[in-house]
Amino acid sequence: MLARAIEETGLPTTTIVLIKEHAERVKPPRALFAPFPFGFALGNPDDPPFQHNVLAAALDLFQQASGPVLAVFPEDGEAPAQILQASGARKDVSNASGDPADELTGVRGYYERWNENHDGRTLVGLSGIPQRRFRGLVRYMQEFDPAAPTDYANKPGGVTIPRFLRLASDDLKSFYMEARMCQRPDQQNNDLQRWFWTETAMGTMLSDLAGRLAASEEQPYQQAATGIAR
Repeated sequence: MLARAIEETGLPTTTIVLIKEHAERVKPPRALFAPFPFGFALGNPDDPPFQHNVLAAALDLFQQASGPVLAVFPEDGEAPAQILQASGARKDVSNASGDPADELTGVRGYYERWNENHDGRTLVGLSGIPQRRFRGLVRYMQEFDPAAPTDYANKPGGVTIPRFLRLASDDLKSFYMEARMCQRPDQQNNDLQRWFWTETAMGTMLSDLAGRLAASEEQPYQQAATGIAR
């Protein structure tokens, strides 16, 4: 809808979409459907040639003077695989044990090296809690009971507790993934997912938290659980 509004001012638009059915319903002026998982709109990371091909296909739609036009990017080459969810990763591997807070401290050096090597670019930061204070955050999440919820002292104002738990979980997952990519640069996508959910105490802690939230009678907690365990 925003694309159509921009077009009405005289500026042509093109869009990359990840859900074809949504594009068919909304009918943007020009859209390229990329059959990739969420978060991979241009394909795998660190693959500039493939990413350039996706961008070129989207920009080629400017040759269409009017629309709606919905093109499909061909499913060939090194397109990213569907991301493994926590439930799928745990089917045949027992849960990892240990203290997630101590484990986090152990991988912090790899995360900080990754951050330094990438000029400070990181996916960590959604929760508003500095990564140097994640140990206290982990303790809060370990003990959280949706039947008797307690607030987190440093939670940003205006953010609900279920939303905060979801954002904090995303921060912790990103922290671990970036640390692992520094430690094991050969691993990507589902290698990282399988490692996180089956070999780390943090993956076990987040799975347990998601289970408690899913069992709650409150819909916001149930919705947060879905986002955490993936």
